[in-house]
Amino acid sequence: MAYKLENARVLVVDDMPPMLSLTKSLLNIAGFKNVLTAGSGETAFDLFCRESPDLVITDWIMEPMDGLELVERIRTDTMSPDRYVPVIVMSGFSSRFRVETARDRGVTEFLVKPFMAKDLYAKIEHVIEHPRQFVEAEQFFGPDRRRRRRGDYEGPRRREDDGAYGTGNSATDKRAADTLRKLVEETRKRTQ
Repeated sequence: MAYKLENARVLVVDDMPPMLSLTKSLLNIAGFKNVLTAGSGETAFDLFCRESPDLVITDWIMEPMDGLELVERIRTDTMSPDRYVPVIVMSGFSSRFRVETARDRGVTEFLVKPFMAKDLYAKIEHVIEHPRQFVEAEQFFGPDRRRRRRGDYEGPRRREDDGAYGTGNSATDKRAADTLRKLVEETRKRTQ
């Protein structure tokens, strides 16, 4: 499916200038006209607070603030203008441990380097087509970490039944849906 993406704002963060430039170019080719860039996590968070982008794409390994620390600040810092923003983390390390660590820190999607343009676009499309509800618990705030939804469990402490999981009615769920809807409403247009 093709989208009209020129009104969406994307923040790309990478401390390697060639990778930053390449990712921005791929996004421009895909139709994004408003691509903001930052070469560090600190600069990225300041830019994020000022510009409130619709999507963040960040490298994991950076100094002194890495991509996961940036995600945590976006999700938990009181200065963050949109803690529900979709975040795609890029990394050359793709072990299950790495992917699960990123997921457990509030990352929306994980993109393995090196990647092709279609891989990047597929992750963006997945964020648009399959928005994830957000979960707030004592030690976690971020997209629901579970990918599969099973409706056949009827036992005790079922997440939907115990109030720990969003049902689509809470203010948290509405904000998450509105954030993604903003991205989709401004950018989605089927091509013939």
